[in-house]
Amino acid sequence: MTTNKDITIYDLAEELNLSPATVSRALKNNPVINADTRKKVLDLATKRGYRSNAFASNLRTQKTNTIGVIVHELNSYFITAVLAGIEEVATEAGYDILIAHSNETVAKERTNAHNLFNKRVDGVIASLAYDTDDLAHFAPFIKKHIPLLFFDRTDNSIAATQVVIDNVEAGYQATKHLIEQGCKHIVHATANLKRNVYSDRLAGYKKALLEHTLPYNEALVLVNDFKEDTGKLIVEQILAMKQLPDGLFVTNDFCAAVCIAELKKASIKVPKDIAVVGFNNDVVSRMVEPNITTINYPGKLMGRTIAERLVLQLKTKKNINKQDQIIVPSELIVRASSKRT
Repeated sequence: MTTNKDITIYDLAEELNLSPATVSRALKNNPVINADTRKKVLDLATKRGYRSNAFASNLRTQKTNTIGVIVHELNSYFITAVLAGIEEVATEAGYDILIAHSNETVAKERTNAHNLFNKRVDGVIASLAYDTDDLAHFAPFIKKHIPLLFFDRTDNSIAATQVVIDNVEAGYQATKHLIEQGCKHIVHATANLKRNVYSDRLAGYKKALLEHTLPYNEALVLVNDFKEDTGKLIVEQILAMKQLPDGLFVTNDFCAAVCIAELKKASIKVPKDIAVVGFNNDVVSRMVEPNITTINYPGKLMGRTIAERLVLQLKTKKNINKQDQIIVPSELIVRASSKRT
């Protein structure tokens, strides 16, 4: 006759003629218990199908040892790299991670935040959706003194640690490089300017134009959403211009790759006719021809950095939900898509 009854440490203790406290320590691999005893306990636990009762432990400690992560998308080399960095640090510190994605909508982001709050996660790491303009759904974490940190897409309206690159400088370097290659009529293709990453890169673009006494033309700033067909739309907009641009700075590598393919279809040579710079250093930037000049966005380093800061807050209970910004390095990587000189 079989039974679905869970095996407890008391069952193991009785069978091994040990105290429940000894079994508990052995299951946690506590060196206070000698190696032979630990092996006997672990072997029997495996044989009998023992599972630790995390729920009961959580009730006692008021901790779930879980970190919630909200990302704006999953189909992204950058986000995958960030998650890898977070997971490495979380695992080392004994935390599990729960991943939720907003699919670029504030409605789903609100639902994700609500669900993670109800799951009693110990801390939250988030990157905001395109259309998030009110962060009230994160307020319960602040109220309960649950660490809340943001990376990449952030907002200064809420007190929290932010981990970012210097997007103004990155936008400046990308545009400056195109100018140095002889470009004077540069299109800047970007996304929702409510988000810090895109507004800051635009500021860098403007700064480079100003420094090189080139006029800023709002008609050359194309704001889209970076969906799969956005690159095609950008090229259609470029071809409809009275004066064909000689430079294109796209703040997304995948979109830049599609732009290059569409420009080729229109018999426009890259970089001879239009020099192209992307952003993120995605794998695709090294797979298309010509390879794409881009800004290296160190996703894994960003993930490790923000997770380390969260774990530190959880351990020390200090600087929780304090306005703070950590800048990780980025750099321009010059490849064939923009090289003219």
